[in-house]
Amino acid sequence: MKFISQLLTAHLQRYPRLQLEDIYKLLHQAAMGPEHAVENAVVARERLIAEAQQLSGRPADPRIDPISPDGRLARVHLRAYLEGGGTIDELATAFVNTAQNYPAAPDKLAKFCGCLGDLAAAGGIPFERDAVETFFGDLAARGYPAIRHSLTYRELYQPAYRVVAVEYIGAN
Repeated sequence: MKFISQLLTAHLQRYPRLQLEDIYKLLHQAAMGPEHAVENAVVARERLIAEAQQLSGRPADPRIDPISPDGRLARVHLRAYLEGGGTIDELATAFVNTAQNYPAAPDKLAKFCGCLGDLAAAGGIPFERDAVETFFGDLAARGYPAIRHSLTYRELYQPAYRVVAVEYIGAN
């Protein structure tokens, strides 16, 4: 799948220590949106405020980082978003609206994950085919649950973003 290859190549360039968990999380977000992350809109907003207050460092990530093949979903990176004049209220509203309205596509997630063994075998991702197929086979058997970023990714890249439909946030 050309899009998955391009998406992962771009992310591996930016995050060279990306682990299988992080690849899966990216693909899960691209297919399923953020529904699992918003059980309560007030709590989601409070978590966003708390996370924004703890940010440190300069933005290294793009403000808007498209993650779905149709370009409708993106990771909005907090550091760049806030430095560019975005507001917590706008982002919280976009995040909640996306969670409530974006149609999750489990079949798309299965398709995305299903091509990774071949991608690994072709050298498109820096993992062995057997490891990829075992890892993603286990996730498939568990119904493709939402998971956290790997500890390596969290420590090295300090991710701070929300997955939103770009129609709710604007791409500027």
